[in-house]
This record gives sequence, structure tokens and C-alpha cells, in this order.
Amino acid sequence: MIHYGFTKEIDASFEETLDKVSNELKKEGFGILTQINVTEKFKEKLDIDFKKYIILGACNPPSAHKAILVEENIGLMLPCNVVIYERQNKTVVSIIKSKVAMEMIGNVELEQIASSIEKKLKKVFDSIN
Repeated sequence: MIHYGFTKEIDASFEETLDKVSNELKKEGFGILTQINVTEKFKEKLDIDFKKYIILGACNPPSAHKAILVEENIGLMLPCNVVIYERQNKTVVSIIKSKVAMEMIGNVELEQIASSIEKKLKKVFDSIN
């Protein structure tokens, strides 16, 4: 078990899970800024066949705005990443624990924002099954 993210394996298909995660993120006020299809990139750049693996860069604009106001360089740590991939006929969902990621900054105001975001991300995580 990783300490820097919430992770679970589920029986739903990769595509179903991607749709569900995307919809649940929207319900919690997140937009998806980036969607990196690692499988396609590995094929394109390295000519490697790789399992289905996608990284979503999720952003909650009000919280991102607050975070940048209290720590201008926090953009180095944004957006909140969500990973979906296949492993042994199952689909894995991993969502970053924003509090863990922001602890290294050492800014109390930022940690409060991260705590609020983590609650929203945990709600998304708990809704995926």
C-alpha cells in the first residue's frame, strides 16, 4: 500500500472506470486539465506495447487559486494526479493524497487547502467500485 495516494483494484472495465472517475471528479468541482495516455505515448515514442495506463491531471479552480495566492510556486505541484491502469484483469485507480504532497512545502495555509482538496478526492475515491 502506498502512503502518498489512495489505491484500489476493482472489477469494472478500464473504460467504465475512466468514465466513472471523470464524472465523480466533476461532481466534486474538479476539471480535467490533462489526460495523458501513457500507452499511446510509449508506443509512439518508444515503440513499446504497454498495458492501458492513463494519468488524469485534475484541478479544482477555486482551491488552485487560493493555493497560488499563498504559495506562488505551488504550480510545480499541481494538478492533482489520478492514475487508472490495468493489472491482471482488474482496473486500478490511484488518487494522490494532496496533504502528503503539500507537507513538504511547510506552509500552514497551503496544508489547510490541501486538506480540503483531499476530502473531495477521497469522496471521489470512495465512490469508485
